[in-house]
Amino acid sequence: MKNEFNNHSNYLYSMKKLFTLILIFFLTSALFAQNLQSPEQKLGYSLGDKFTFHHQVVDYFKYLAENSDQIILKKYGETYEGRPLYYAVISSKENIANLDEIQRQNLAQTGLKGSFEAVADKALVWLSYNIHGNEASSTEASMKTAFELLNGGMESEEWLKNTVVIMDPCVNPDGRDRYANFYRRYGAMDFNPNLEAVEHDEPWPGGRPNHYLFDLNRDWAWQTQTESKARMKAYHEWMPHIHVDFHEQSINSPYYFAPAAEPLHEVITDWQKDFQIQIGKNHAKYFDQNNWLYFTRERFDLFYPSYGDTYPTFNGAIGMTYEQAGNGRAGLGALTYLGDTLTLKDRLEHHFTTGMSTVEIASQNAEKLNTEFRKYFSKNINNPEDQFKTYIIKWTEAKKGEIKILLGFLEDQKIEVGQVGKDQKLSGYSFFERKESGFISNKKDLVISAYQPKSTLIQALFDPKPQYSDSLTYDITAWAIPYAYGLETYGLKSKIGSQPIVNTKFVQENLPPAYAYAVRWESFNSAQFLAEALKKDVNVRIAYKNLNFSSNQFAKGSLIITQTNNEHIKNLNEELLKLANQFEIEVFPISTGFSDKIYDIGSSEIQFLQAPKIAVLMDEGVSSLAYGEIWHFFEQSLDYPITSIRLNRLDRINLSYYDQIILPSGSYSNLSEEGRTRLESFSKSGGKLIVMGSAISLFSDKDNENLKSKEDETTEEALALYENAERKRLSSSIFGAIYDIQLDSSHPLAFGLGDQYFSLKTSGKAYDYLPNGWNVGVIKSKNSHVAGFAGFKAKEKQLNSMVFGVESSGRGEIVYLQDDPLFRAFWHQGKMLFANALFMVGND
Repeated sequence: MKNEFNNHSNYLYSMKKLFTLILIFFLTSALFAQNLQSPEQKLGYSLGDKFTFHHQVVDYFKYLAENSDQIILKKYGETYEGRPLYYAVISSKENIANLDEIQRQNLAQTGLKGSFEAVADKALVWLSYNIHGNEASSTEASMKTAFELLNGGMESEEWLKNTVVIMDPCVNPDGRDRYANFYRRYGAMDFNPNLEAVEHDEPWPGGRPNHYLFDLNRDWAWQTQTESKARMKAYHEWMPHIHVDFHEQSINSPYYFAPAAEPLHEVITDWQKDFQIQIGKNHAKYFDQNNWLYFTRERFDLFYPSYGDTYPTFNGAIGMTYEQAGNGRAGLGALTYLGDTLTLKDRLEHHFTTGMSTVEIASQNAEKLNTEFRKYFSKNINNPEDQFKTYIIKWTEAKKGEIKILLGFLEDQKIEVGQVGKDQKLSGYSFFERKESGFISNKKDLVISAYQPKSTLIQALFDPKPQYSDSLTYDITAWAIPYAYGLETYGLKSKIGSQPIVNTKFVQENLPPAYAYAVRWESFNSAQFLAEALKKDVNVRIAYKNLNFSSNQFAKGSLIITQTNNEHIKNLNEELLKLANQFEIEVFPISTGFSDKIYDIGSSEIQFLQAPKIAVLMDEGVSSLAYGEIWHFFEQSLDYPITSIRLNRLDRINLSYYDQIILPSGSYSNLSEEGRTRLESFSKSGGKLIVMGSAISLFSDKDNENLKSKEDETTEEALALYENAERKRLSSSIFGAIYDIQLDSSHPLAFGLGDQYFSLKTSGKAYDYLPNGWNVGVIKSKNSHVAGFAGFKAKEKQLNSMVFGVESSGRGEIVYLQDDPLFRAFWHQGKMLFANALFMVGND
């Protein structure tokens, strides 16, 4: 009996102890949550008092993740400058504990994991902050938003029961810190709201872009930048239902939030449009309470597919841009035209409010969001709306390099691709001929079916002629993948079968010692091969005539490498074999210098190429975006050295050291008369100038009788209505329209491209034919306009105009590239054209 009593007492004691421990645990947890430090407490200053450096933001989110069981923090990449990229996931404790299953269920209802199944019930909201580095208020707001969500602010404890919030506190850390460092260096101790003060005047290139001066908000689809690639990999691991991209606009603008303006791309569903209105009304409720001004539907359309609002929209989400007044000029405080002072505290508060409001409306509609999300992908898989049910991309040996790049791009998009698998007669819309056409497929031709989860995105990216309801758009209006890659493509209205792609890596097994070696100049691989060969001190010759050796034909532009003049390279054949396999391009041995027809290896039509020393102009007066594209091309695509020179130092640089100078598009307002004279002397002394975009105006009209800009036809209506003033200006504008350019394929600037080139034209500017020079790329036909908006006056002006040309200048050359062949690094066909300007022009 005593033992039973003791056992019972021990049991009660144990239970009491367990209960006490559980009680302590819950009390401690509650106290723990309540004791999370706010950003102000952790940083040591109030948000809005200064711009927080990126590492401090990261530290704060790490602190939250270490001290709360409602948040996890995941590193998803690094910037070019080595700053870490993180996203945070915030939800209820129960959801965080079950996060892997929530993630799995959501992906299952997209079909991207191979099967279409599961019924998810949690709303997924992704909030992206500070993609433009000097639109810096949103990162400050992200810290407040995270803290309030974890601290139960604005009823968020209830919202998070059925909602998972994914937050990227800073999409562009390199740009943000460039801006924050500028402001910390020049900002007054007490901010000066006068816009003439230095703290409101960022130096070139500003904090908006990333390391390579790319606008990351134009790179969502193309993913040319390391930040974009990493972010989109993470995005595809979640596939949120709502995505918000936080921005800033001009200082005097009220706040902008959804619904978006026209034009809306035709792939956007009625549900996506309607829910934007619901979200906008929820935001308006809070803005009305605070008497904050806002606007909707007037600006910021949903058309160009590579924005932070459109790309998520074309992936099934409700994608939106929120725009707060401010940007890089606002600093900590700035006077508006009304005499009010717009402060950083104001700006972050507005972004905080719309962020929380977005989570609220998502929570209220979690079930509907999931239902419509499933409908979206079910329709894509079973009944796609695309007029083309199949896209076939022709495979050729010459284009295998571009096809490989395209396959990588499509894989990153989670777009399924197959091969035709057999030769057969088919008919479809020819992108190149722009009409219905019959063709015979090759078994290696790529097949992209519209019956797959990413059908809507495929339709948007391949659309040969996007339809816009309003010509007042915010960006380019044409971008079709077949034109960007220069790949012959057909759109079929029927579904055809396909086979899995057989991935056979190119391998050249051996390369025997030979008299000489030849490499065809067919794709950008050839340019990469050449750049690396020159860096390895291999002497290379260029064929300026078609060659024939051992029954092999080598077109103009082919690279010829002889044993003669390469005696300094031990085992030349082995070095070339390494390059062949590195760039997946065949090197042909030539056993004799005696050709099958004409033009032997020793012919004067095969010219020695001196490895060019290249300078690129940059800084104030030069478009930062244009310079960034060139910089990125040389470092990330071609891997060939350049020297960047500040424009204001041009008259002090020894230009004779360089063979080529590239002038990116820009105003060149900082170019001195001495600098201009030195550029002219450089070309006349044997140097090559590559002049791009608006930089061409430096060499046109009164100063150069050979290069004349075309003026508008005088068809202006004098009685046009004032309210239509903006539309009146559109008549002379071009917003990213695609033009079919006729090339002189015999000219070195067009080597390897054939006689047809699709160019993305972003300006209505046009130039007459060069009377004394080579008009290599021209617009001759009224039918040259392929897609995208071009005002009627701009169209008139483009007819009979020079787009790409070369003229002699003393002993040197000037290469004119009116359209940007490197546009945003996604216009891949242009890389070959630019390589021709670098290596082919001026050696014959």
